[in-house]
Amino acid sequence: MALPFEQLVQVPVDPVHIEGLLALPAAPLGLVLFAHGSGSSRHSPRNNQVARVLHARSVGTLLLDLLTVGEDLDYRTRFDIPLLTQRLQAVARWLGRQPLTDSLPLGYFGASTGAAAALRAAAAQGPAIRAVVSRGGRPDLAGPEALARVACPTLLLVGSLDTEVLELNRLAASHLRCPHTLGIVPGASHLFEEPGTLDAVARQAADWFERYLRPVPGA
Repeated sequence: MALPFEQLVQVPVDPVHIEGLLALPAAPLGLVLFAHGSGSSRHSPRNNQVARVLHARSVGTLLLDLLTVGEDLDYRTRFDIPLLTQRLQAVARWLGRQPLTDSLPLGYFGASTGAAAALRAAAAQGPAIRAVVSRGGRPDLAGPEALARVACPTLLLVGSLDTEVLELNRLAASHLRCPHTLGIVPGASHLFEEPGTLDAVARQAADWFERYLRPVPGA
């Protein structure tokens, strides 16, 4: 599906610039920032598939590389949740200064370690972030204190066969005080490679963002 606006952007985050692919459908009802997991990037076929489903629901996306190429070569940096969180917040602030995106409600979609960064950022940003979705994520790495401060509706999606990560998501969900759902995708392993499982993730994520990025009546 051709989009009215699709552009590679360079976002300044001291002391570097990071890249992202910004895609906006006509009359977007909101914008979702994708925080990829360790060793992944904005070229992730799984996240790109989810993004296409969001576009069909009139939701814009920004698929980000939160680390530079050099930083991503360092295994420790990949798991530096505070750094990933700071980068995500910096990008959200940058979007608030751009004419095409300054009025759009924001959400986060996180995978693996990106889910922890998304939840920490949401905890820090309060009402500026309207919804979070985690796909096969490690929300437990956000820490109990940050999880308890997340205010926006949060959807944790995990494959039923991904037993260790499922338990870690249950632990993380026990610390959340916001409206939240732990969605278990039947027959799915960690990467949702089984037929139809990633489609299920994309549909549930799109439903979540479509619901919570819409303007609140009377707000």
